[in-house]
Amino acid sequence: MPTNPSIITRDCDKLADLAGGNIYEAVAIMAKRARQVALKTKEELNNKLSEFASSVDNLEEIFENREQIEISKFYERMPKPTSIAIDEFVEGKFTFRLPNQEKED
Repeated sequence: MPTNPSIITRDCDKLADLAGGNIYEAVAIMAKRARQVALKTKEELNNKLSEFASSVDNLEEIFENREQIEISKFYERMPKPTSIAIDEFVEGKFTFRLPNQEKED
């Protein structure tokens, strides 16, 4: 997921236009998508780390498992879910429905 790691100033009017003219709906949409991305990432990380789970707690094994540490560092370096959600929203990579649109249809 290539996302720009630097701070970006966003045009609130553009974000609002993408959500039907309401900035609060835009924020709610991006927040919901960020939660979805975070949950998916957490599940992936837990699945990968579950391979290293052992029933015996041995401190030497915990500190020497470099592969587990590298996996954790990889996920720490990933862009934050909010950054991913904002980029996806601006680029139109997901669909959403607003409650007032459902009533009109």
